[in-house]
Amino acid sequence: MTYDARQLVMLLVGCVVLGAGVGLFLTADLGSDGYSTLVNGISLATGLSFWIANTMVGVALVVLAALRRVRPGLGTVVQVVLVGVTVSAVLGLLDAPDDLLARVLLLAAAFPVLAVGIAVYLGSHTGAGPAEAAALAWDPPVPFRWSYSAVQGLGALVGWLLGATVGAGTVAVIVLLGPGVDLASRLLRVDVHQGGRSPSGTTSH
Repeated sequence: MTYDARQLVMLLVGCVVLGAGVGLFLTADLGSDGYSTLVNGISLATGLSFWIANTMVGVALVVLAALRRVRPGLGTVVQVVLVGVTVSAVLGLLDAPDDLLARVLLLAAAFPVLAVGIAVYLGSHTGAGPAEAAALAWDPPVPFRWSYSAVQGLGALVGWLLGATVGAGTVAVIVLLGPGVDLASRLLRVDVHQGGRSPSGTTSH
């Protein structure tokens, strides 16, 4: 599959923005997202390193999504790599504040950045990362804003049952991020659906 310059720019910009949002979110230190909670729980329960557990979960979700016609692409790989690099850079520049109010404000600031980053990178139609692919695989019949919340919520629940911790940030991701991405995609006029799947069942362009 070939991609044009606009798609590649959207993919790169979206992933950098998403990585910056994740960095802000983690710096707030008020809990991780549901997907990371799941990976951490599996790591704790099995003794596997976090990156191995992360790879296993990511591959499993991408394969399951592909079975429902949300196929991986360049964006699937770039999202994982570029977001990770950006997060590391942001965490190297920021320190978690001691004041609770400052941490809450940092968490609040992270959400629009996360939402825009996810909407833009998905809008490139180059492929979705594991969590987004798993959510898009069920849209239709479940709208992305709710299927994404379900994926994050289920991940958080399983991760917590396996011994991982959750926090206010975890709950905020479950409740707010899916609707936030939906709103951002509408404002930016991009379609987050991939590989022929759209709410109407027509091909996404």
